[in-house]
Amino acid sequence: MKLTRRNVLAGAAVGGGLLVAWSFIPRSYESPLEPQEGETAFDAWLKIAEDGVITVAVPQLEMGQGITTLLPQVVAMELGADWRQIAVEPAPVSGAYANFPLAARWSALWEPTIPALANEADEFWLQRWAQANRFTATAEGVSMAAYEMPCRLAAASARAMLEMAAAERWQVDWEQCDASGGFVIHGEQRLTFGELAAEAAGFSPPSPPPLRSEPPSDPAMVAGEDGEEREISFPRLDLPSKVDGSWLFAGDVRLPDMVYAAIRHGPRDRAELTGYDVEEAAGIRGLVGIVRGKRWLAAAATNWWAAEQALTAMNPRFAAENIVRTERIEASLDNGVRRGAAQRIHERGQADAGYSPDFALRYDIAPGVHATLETATVTARLADGRLELWMASQAPEAARAAAAKAIGMSSADVVLYPMPAGGSFDRRLEHEQAIEAALIAREIGKPVQLVWSRGEEQLALQPRPPAAGLIGAQLTTDGRINAMRVRVAVPPAAREFGQRLFNNSTSWAAIEAVQGEADPLALEGLDMPYAIPNLAVDHIPVELPLPAGRMRGNAHGYTCFMLESFIDELATRGGHEPMSYRIAMLGGDALLVDCLQRAARLSEWDGGARGTGQGMACHRLTAGGATGRIAVVASAAAGEGGVRVSRIHAAVNIGRVVNRDIALQQIEGGLMFGLGNALGCATGYDEGRPTAQRLADLQIPTLAEAPQITVELVESAEESFDPGEIGVPAIAPAVANALYSATGLRLRRLPLLSGGL
Repeated sequence: MKLTRRNVLAGAAVGGGLLVAWSFIPRSYESPLEPQEGETAFDAWLKIAEDGVITVAVPQLEMGQGITTLLPQVVAMELGADWRQIAVEPAPVSGAYANFPLAARWSALWEPTIPALANEADEFWLQRWAQANRFTATAEGVSMAAYEMPCRLAAASARAMLEMAAAERWQVDWEQCDASGGFVIHGEQRLTFGELAAEAAGFSPPSPPPLRSEPPSDPAMVAGEDGEEREISFPRLDLPSKVDGSWLFAGDVRLPDMVYAAIRHGPRDRAELTGYDVEEAAGIRGLVGIVRGKRWLAAAATNWWAAEQALTAMNPRFAAENIVRTERIEASLDNGVRRGAAQRIHERGQADAGYSPDFALRYDIAPGVHATLETATVTARLADGRLELWMASQAPEAARAAAAKAIGMSSADVVLYPMPAGGSFDRRLEHEQAIEAALIAREIGKPVQLVWSRGEEQLALQPRPPAAGLIGAQLTTDGRINAMRVRVAVPPAAREFGQRLFNNSTSWAAIEAVQGEADPLALEGLDMPYAIPNLAVDHIPVELPLPAGRMRGNAHGYTCFMLESFIDELATRGGHEPMSYRIAMLGGDALLVDCLQRAARLSEWDGGARGTGQGMACHRLTAGGATGRIAVVASAAAGEGGVRVSRIHAAVNIGRVVNRDIALQQIEGGLMFGLGNALGCATGYDEGRPTAQRLADLQIPTLAEAPQITVELVESAEESFDPGEIGVPAIAPAVANALYSATGLRLRRLPLLSGGL
C-alpha cells in the first residue's frame, strides 16, 4: 500500500484527473477521492483509470478481517469488472463514509440529545451526527451492513454511465448494453471501462441506480466470452503482499531523518512520574532526546533498542493514587454479585416475581487481553504548522482530534494516514498512543516513530472487563426451566469506553463519569434465544480501579460462557441429553436448531456421555440488522501440561455469504481466538502492573497445539452477517463442557484452568 496524498483526510480533483459532478456525497463535503492523471472518480467509492484499473476506496481499518477485499468485491460484482483489474486504497476520513449502523448501535455511548431520534441507522438526526463527526469507526462487525449498499449504488451508477457512453458511440439504447469482465458489451461490440471512463463522466446516472437483481454472493456465476456461465472466486487482494512482506503495517513507515521512541508508563491507574536518573543514559550511543510526560517517560534515539535501553538505565519511578491488584478486583466483584444493587436489563414473562431457585451457580471472569501481533505504533511528523500521523486506528477521527488537542492545534491542521493493523481485536479503538507520539514529535523536533514494547502494551491496554455472574433457575418437575434470574457484576465497560472515545476522557475520569450506570452492552448475549417463560437479567455496575475496554466478542465472550455452561449443567443434572435439552427450548429459532443438528452430525455427537470428551454450545449474535448463529462441538481432554483440544466442529449460519474463503478464515480465526480466551489471554494485576507481560505468559495455543477445525457454512438467504465475531463466544463453554465429559469436573472460571483442576 503506497503512501501518497490520496490517503489523507481530504482530497480534490488534481493532477489532471476527472471528477464526476454528480454523487451521493452530501453537498457540504469535498470529494474524498483524489483522481490522479488519467483517472476518473465516480462518487466517493471508485475511480477508473485509462488502463482499466478500478480503484475502490475502503473506509474501514484492515486488521485481518478482509474488508479490503469484501468492499472491492461488492463494487466489482455490481459494476461488472474483471477482478484482476481491481485495486484498493484506504479512504480518507470523511462524512461521506459515515458508519450509520455503528452510530445507531453505540448511540447510548455518544449520548444524543434526544435518544429516541437516534436508535436506527436510517434516522435523520443520527445520520446528521455521524456525518458531521466523520464517524467511520470499524467495530462490531457492521462494515458490510454500513457500506455494502453504498458500494452497490455507486457501482451501479458508474456502470450505467459507462453504458451510456458506449451507447452514444454505437448509437443504441444504453439499456440494451451490458457490463461484464471490464467491458461494456452490445452484441459483438465491446469497449473497455478504461476507454469509456472519461466520456462517462459527462453523463448523469439514472435515479435510482439500476442495481443487479441479485446481491453479491460467493460462489458467483458470470457469463464467459462464449456465453456459458462459469463460477468465479474472489481471492483476497492483500494476500500476495502479506505473503511476500511488501504489505505495509504501521511499524513499516520510514520518513527522512526519523528517530525511534520507546516509552514507560506508570502502574494502573492514575500514576504520575516522580523521578528518573537522566545521567545514567548519557553514554548510550544514538540517544537523541528524552521527553517527560506527566504519567510517562519517553526516550528517542536513532534506533528503537537504544531508546529502550536508555529508559531501562534511567529507571523511571512513578507514584499511583489507585493501585490495581487482583485481590481488590475480585473482592469488589464478589461483593457486587452477592450484595450489590442491581438494575434490570432484560425481563420476560413474570421476570422474577415469585421466583424461588432450585439451582444456582457462580461464574468468574478474569480481565481479558487482546494479544495483538503488532504493538501500538505511531509515526508522527510536526512541521510547518501541520501534524501528520501514520497509524492503525479503528476510530481515526477520534485519534486525530485527540492528538490535535494534546498539542494545541486545530484538527484541520492534523493529517492522519490510515495504516492497516497487525491484528487489533478492538485494541485500536483507543488512541492514547497518538497523543503520546504527537507530544514526543513536538519536543524532539524530528519525525518520530513511537513503538510500545510488549510489556507496555500489556500494561497500558484496557482489558475486557472482569466479571462475576450468578445464574439461578426454577425448574419444572421434569427438570425444564420455568424461570431464570441472572445477576452479573461487571463495570459499565461500554459506557466507560464511550467516554474515552467520544469525550477524550482519561481512564479514571471515564470510570467516574459512568459510576453506577446500567450498561446493556456489558451484558449482551443474555437476551437469550431460549424460550424460557420467565426471565430476569440484572446488571450490578461495579466500580473497579481497572479501566475496561472493548475486545473481540466483547460481552458475548463471557455471557455465552456463563449461559451455555449453566444450560449444560442443568441438562446433565436432570438426566437430559444436552442437545435435545437445548432444542426443546429453541422453538422460536429454527435456524439455531439447524446449526445444532448440523454440528452434531459433523462431530458424530454421541450425547456428550462421560468419558467421550465432547462438549457442545451454541450462540446467536445480532448486529447491523442481521443475525449470525453458531453451534460448536469441541473434543477436549485434560492431561499433563494443561488442556488439549483435539477437534472443533462448528455449523454456522451467517446468512448470505459474500466471500466464502474470508468467511471461513474469520470463523476459524474466531474459534482460535475464543480458544485462546478459554485457556489463557487473561492477566492478573500486582501493584498496578499486569502479571502477564509477554505473549508467552498468555497461554495462547501454538500452531502445534491448534485443533483440527471443521466448519460448515449453512446456505441461507438471510441478511449477510459479519463472520468476524461469531466464532468467539461459544468455544469456551464447549471446551468447558467437553472437559466435564472427559474428567467429571465442572470449570466455572475463565480462563478455564485459572482455578486449577
